[in-house]
Amino acid sequence: MPDRSEEQFEESKMSFAEHLEELRSALIKSILALLLGTLLGLMVGWSVVDYIQTPLRDALETFYRRQAQQTQLHRLQEMRDANESVPEDLAGAAQEIADQGLTPKEIYVDRGELLRAIGKSKSEPVDPTAAPDRQDLVRLRVYEPLAEDPRLNLIGLSAHEPFMVYVKASLVVGAMIASPFIFYFIWEFVAAGLYRNEKKSVYVYLPLSLGLFFAGAALAFFVVFDYVLDFLFWFNEQMGIMPTPRISEWMSFVLLLPLGFGISFQLPLVMLFLERIGIFSVQTYLQKWRIAVLVIAVLSMFLTPADPGSMILMGVPLVGLYFGGILLCRTMPGHPPKHRGETSEASSGS
Repeated sequence: MPDRSEEQFEESKMSFAEHLEELRSALIKSILALLLGTLLGLMVGWSVVDYIQTPLRDALETFYRRQAQQTQLHRLQEMRDANESVPEDLAGAAQEIADQGLTPKEIYVDRGELLRAIGKSKSEPVDPTAAPDRQDLVRLRVYEPLAEDPRLNLIGLSAHEPFMVYVKASLVVGAMIASPFIFYFIWEFVAAGLYRNEKKSVYVYLPLSLGLFFAGAALAFFVVFDYVLDFLFWFNEQMGIMPTPRISEWMSFVLLLPLGFGISFQLPLVMLFLERIGIFSVQTYLQKWRIAVLVIAVLSMFLTPADPGSMILMGVPLVGLYFGGILLCRTMPGHPPKHRGETSEASSGS
C-alpha cells in the first residue's frame, strides 16, 4: 500500500519551469495590486499627511501651553516683587492663561509713538531713522491664540520636501491597501509546493501574524507616540531648546516606530517556529523565562527612543506575548519529537 506522504508529495510536485511561471505570475499580480493601491493612496495622501501630524501637533500644543504657563508665572512673580497688585494664587492665575490657549509675548514700543497712536499727544513726529531711547520704550505684554501659533506647524527645509512626504505617505497607504492581495498572491505561489496539512497550518498562522503586526503598529501610533513625544519635548525643555520639527524626519519616525512594534509582536510565532524545528522546547522556555524578560527589556531599549514610558509599553506586552507563545506551543497541533535523534532512529528502524 503506497505511503500517504508520498502521494501528497506527488500531488504537490512541480517542474522548475512551472515554479518560475508561478513566481512570475505572483510577482506581476503583486506589482499590479501595489500600483492600484498607490493610485488610491494618491487620492487620500493629503489627508494622510495631515492625520499623521496629529500626535506631533498635540504634543507641541502641550509643550507651548506649559511654556506659556511658566512665562506667565515668571511675569506675575516679577510684578509681586515690584509690589504690584497680583492674585494670591500665582500658579492658578498662570494656569488660567494656559487653559485659555493664550501664549503671552512681550514687545517694546516707543512711548511717544504709543501716545500719538492713541491720540494723547499732538507733538511733532520724531525722525523715524533715529534710534529710540531705551528709557522711552514701554514693555507691553500681548497675547496670541495658541491655535494660530505658527510654531505648531511642521517645517520643510527644501522646496520638494512636502511633495516627497506626500508621495511617501501615498506609497505607504497603497502598500497597506494592497497588502492582503499581495499576501494572497505570495501564498498562492508557496501553497503550490506544500502538503495539505501544511496549507491548513498557514491558514491559521498567516492571519495570526497579520493580527499581531497590526496590533503592535496600532499600539505604537495611538498610545506610544504620546509618551515618546512628551519625553522628547520635556528633554528639549530641560536643555532650553525650542523644538522645530521637520516633516520628513517625523514621517520617517512615524513609519519606523510602528514597524518596530509590529515586528516585535511576532514573538509568539517565532517561538513556535523554533520549538517546531527542535531548537527550543516548551520546558526550556519555562526554565529560561527570566533571561527572556531581560532580553525583552534590552530589545525594548533599542527599538524605542529609550524613554521609560515607551520601553514599558513595549516590554510589558512582549512579556505577555512570551508566555502566550509558550501557550501556543502547547496547544497548537504537530509537536516535534523531543530529540532530533528520535526521528532518525524511528526512520532507520522502519
